[in-house]
Amino acid sequence: MKLKVLYFARLRERLGMAEEVVELPDGMGMVAMLLDVLRARGGAWAEELAAGKNFRVAVNQDMAGMEAPIEDGDEVAIFPPVTGG
Repeated sequence: MKLKVLYFARLRERLGMAEEVVELPDGMGMVAMLLDVLRARGGAWAEELAAGKNFRVAVNQDMAGMEAPIEDGDEVAIFPPVTGG
């Protein structure tokens, strides 16, 4: 399964990229599983995407939780919460 993964704000800066295509093995069809694969890269990936770290996920531009399903061709965005005024 191939996913387009987008990174925003501090995540883009810390991870050194704005987007990438991630290929997951069959059967890894949830947001939490994608995050596990990314954390396994270690370093900034493990730090920035650690459990309890403040970030949000959207699948195909809809906010999604860790149990949200992902499918081949989906776009997954990962970003810190945004504040404004």
